[in-house]
Amino acid sequence: MANFVYVVVDEKSREAVVIDSGWETEPIVKAATEMGAKVRYAIATHEHFDHTTTLRELSDMLGAKVVAHEDSPLDCDVRVKDQQKIRLGGTSLKILHTPGHTQDSICLFDDRNVFTGDTLFIGTIGKFERANGESIFRSIHRIMELPGSTLVYPGHDYGDVPSRTLREEGQANPFLMARDLRSFLSLFS
Repeated sequence: MANFVYVVVDEKSREAVVIDSGWETEPIVKAATEMGAKVRYAIATHEHFDHTTTLRELSDMLGAKVVAHEDSPLDCDVRVKDQQKIRLGGTSLKILHTPGHTQDSICLFDDRNVFTGDTLFIGTIGKFERANGESIFRSIHRIMELPGSTLVYPGHDYGDVPSRTLREEGQANPFLMARDLRSFLSLFS
């Protein structure tokens, strides 16, 4: 399913988070060990199995707490809400609640990068039920309020490149170019 898993490490403290867990824990544990990182949190961007199947296993292996949005049905240790910050030494990740793909979808923003889970991909967006069209429209346009230099890191490798700036994405992704809900929904007709 071409899932991406991210390990974000604070340079000074070496504290880290894992964003989504994917299918295998060994490569994640190996990467964290090689970086000399102490993983404090294993974060789920949303409830879908392809992002959470190994979340608890990974948490147990690394001694990390599982984090999910307050609306998530997942078993977790820490529930977060919109605008809350997760701190790693001198680095913080701001939670952006971005419902639409799922009700518990979140993105994480560290002032330079945004980890978008399945809300926003390179060149497209995450699937959603038609009833959630307005929610995902608002969510992706909320992401577009971040600085244009922000690097977008999606939950899957579905694009021509694995990541790009928000400015570049805004000029290439037809869903981001749709300025109103009617135009946005017409892309699915």
